[in-house]
Formats: sequence, structure tokens, C-alpha cells
Amino acid sequence: MGKKQILFVTYHDENLESGLSYAVDLAKTMNEDISILMLYRRKVMEKFEDYMAAVAFAEDGEFKTARELIMDDLKRKNESYEEKVCLFVERCKELGVSADVNTSSNDVISAIRNLISQNTKIDMVLLSPSVTHDGHVTAKELNKLVKIASRPIVTMVKNEKAHVA
Repeated sequence: MGKKQILFVTYHDENLESGLSYAVDLAKTMNEDISILMLYRRKVMEKFEDYMAAVAFAEDGEFKTARELIMDDLKRKNESYEEKVCLFVERCKELGVSADVNTSSNDVISAIRNLISQNTKIDMVLLSPSVTHDGHVTAKELNKLVKIASRPIVTMVKNEKAHVA
């Protein structure tokens, strides 16, 4: 049996440093590896457009994956999916923790549930600041996640009003 993992959940367009350093420190302290779940964040209009595109692609026998959606979005911002994944993995490696990266275009709850069912090494879920910021995950959804995950759920919050005394 392999090393246990902390599941670090983040959005594909989130700042790399937002929560990753804490996730790595926690993994090192617990002597665990990290499994990063990169979620494709869609706006309401994009969701509608994606549904319409999905219907068109499905009719032609083609299916757009989360990875393709993320790649398209990053390309529009002159970024690369492969570079982003390499940055995550290399950053973790530099800090002494092994990492793997998974992607999903599902909602937070479904994406976590699917990954946990596929990866039994995950023993904790760590939600990045952007996942819990501004009600992206409501209290009701968080309670549901606690029930379905049957693992500790740790939420992170940005300290925007930090000051040095």
C-alpha cells in the first residue's frame, strides 16, 4: 500500500501560491503526499455554452473533457495546461512532497466524491481559499461534503486584512 495523500482542491485559474504552501507544509508534517484536484471554474454563461457545445459534440460522437476545457481556457490567457501541471508538481517536489494532478469540470462536491471513490489513499480533503471564498461552497454543500467524504474536510480562508504590528 502506498503513502497516504491529502487531496488539495483548487481552481485551474487560481494563483499557484494560494494555499499550496500550506498544503505542502501539512503534507510534510503528516508525512503524506498530495493529490491535487484542479477544477475548471465556469461562469453561468460559459456553463450554458458548454452544455450546448456538449450536446453538439455528443451528437457527433465527441466528448470534451475537463482537461480540454482547462487547456482552452488557459490558452486564451496565454498559459499552458502542461506548464501549470508541471508548476504544481515541481513546486511540491522542491518542498519535498510528491504530487499528482487530476482535473474535473464537475461541481466541487461531485468532483471530490468521484476522486475519493477512485483513490483510497486520500485521507483528508483540503479546500483552497478560492474554493471556499465568496460562497463558492455554501454551508449546506460543506455539510453534504462532510457526510459523503467520510474524511476530515479542512477549509482555508484568505487573510486579506493581515497587518504587521
